Amino acid sequence: MGWETEPGAAKDRALPWSNDEWNVAAALCATQLPLVWLAWWLFVGAGQDDYGRGGGAFGVLCLPLILPLLGVVHSSAQIMPAATLSRLLPRRSGPQWARHVVASVLVGAGWAVLGHMVWGWSPRDTLPWFAGAGILPVLFLAPLRRRAWGGWSVWSRAAGACFVLSVVGGLAVAALADEYEPPALSDGQLAGEWRGDHGAELRLAPGGRAGLTRVPARAGFEADGDSTTCSGTGTWTRGTNGGREGVVVRLDDDCGEETFWTVSGSERSPELFALFGDPEAGDLLILTRNQGLSGGSGGRADTALHQRR
Repeated sequence: MGWETEPGAAKDRALPWSNDEWNVAAALCATQLPLVWLAWWLFVGAGQDDYGRGGGAFGVLCLPLILPLLGVVHSSAQIMPAATLSRLLPRRSGPQWARHVVASVLVGAGWAVLGHMVWGWSPRDTLPWFAGAGILPVLFLAPLRRRAWGGWSVWSRAAGACFVLSVVGGLAVAALADEYEPPALSDGQLAGEWRGDHGAELRLAPGGRAGLTRVPARAGFEADGDSTTCSGTGTWTRGTNGGREGVVVRLDDDCGEETFWTVSGSERSPELFALFGDPEAGDLLILTRNQGLSGGSGGRADTALHQRR
């Protein structure tokens, strides 16, 4: 079934790969995802705040529930299109597997560029992951292509490998995780103007008064209720929630209930965040500010409000 050993087969079909190859590629993509997650955590997520969403070992152990679907999507979006692209590369550039690796990196780079153009993702952050995620499946696909693994046979092996890798990854995260320490901010460091997109502003005055312009607040009495956008005046005080320091903002009118904004980030780049709704699928609202704001000044600072789901 290999491209080099069966040139006639490649000519008889529109694409240079068969359903069996696509099936194996999807299983390989699913198998590598626990490793990708662990690598992301080690290089990006370690030592950062989880913003009340949890994760860690539990998160990686939940991966087997969605790995097959993600494997199919990854194979269909990168590995198999790269197989078609590799057929267009000059044969003198190397063996088939090498051309497939190069093509896979190019397709991954293309998805990173598309993400930057459509959603504004940073190419510096996404390009290494999008391009690198297509290397291991291609390298393992080359020797496995000639084996008679069809249907559920390859998936049963992939399921066993995914389970082992997920457990190992979860144990590694639990063993290597550093306890995140949020910054200790004084009242003077909290006071000031926090601004965001679409005209959102949260102004914390040194005397305890607060001003809001298009800032999210809790929509109901429930602790995990949804958010509503409020404008007006109110008060702010320091408080704790679940052992975390933060700011309690109360409005003078009936727009929303009191909202607890947890201190996060770092001493140089402090943040305030609030989690609305389900901890796993709700809205995570983060206010950040530039490090140019001096404590106690109450002056203006460039800030941003990010909404994540």
